This record gives sequence, C-alpha cells and structure tokens, in this order.
Amino acid sequence: MKAVLRRSGKKEPVGKVLRAEDIVLDRSEHAVQVADRYVDLTPSEFDLLAALMSMPGHVYSRLDLLDLLQGVRFEGYERAIDLHVKNLRAKIERIPSAPHYIETVYGVGYRFARQ
Repeated sequence: MKAVLRRSGKKEPVGKVLRAEDIVLDRSEHAVQVADRYVDLTPSEFDLLAALMSMPGHVYSRLDLLDLLQGVRFEGYERAIDLHVKNLRAKIERIPSAPHYIETVYGVGYRFARQ
C-alpha cells in the first residue's frame, strides 16, 4: 500500500480506523465490522479493503492493486485481483451481484464508492 500511495503522490493514511457508511475497518486490531457483525477477512482481502477505503473515489488498476497486495506487478496474475474483489464483495456487500461499496470501473479497475 505504501508503494502505491508513494507513486500517487499521496501520503500514507494516518488514521488507524477507517469508516464508510456502515463499514468500520480497524487497522490496529485487524478487524472489519459491517453493520452489527464482524467479518473475517484474509490478509489480502483486508489490505485490499484498507487501500480502497483509504482513498474513496480513487480508481486503482488491477496491476496497482496486485503490486499493493503482493509487491509484484506481473501481468499474468492481474486477474487474481478479480477473485479477491469477488470474495471481498461476498463478505461485505448486502447484494454481492449489485455492489454498493466496491465499484468496477470497466476497462480500468476498481474503486471504493464515495459516500
């Protein structure tokens, strides 16, 4: 995440707790709460959600997200991000097939919806 933020010219977020509507992500406790329930995320899903929530509206390419999660920008693996996003949506979205939080920007990548 630091590498992507460095390249984008933005500073690393200072806050340990990120909030968006009914999602609360606590970096220090490595916990995510959606509405009134805690959601178990893999480390990759947690890092992906933290990156997207830290800059709502910012569009990340699949390669940027792959670099953020694994430190590698290998094009052969960029579709792995789609699987992480699918799994993350299944855990945090009310209706995963009609996502409210994680939006797809066709031909580009993904972004966290602005509130």
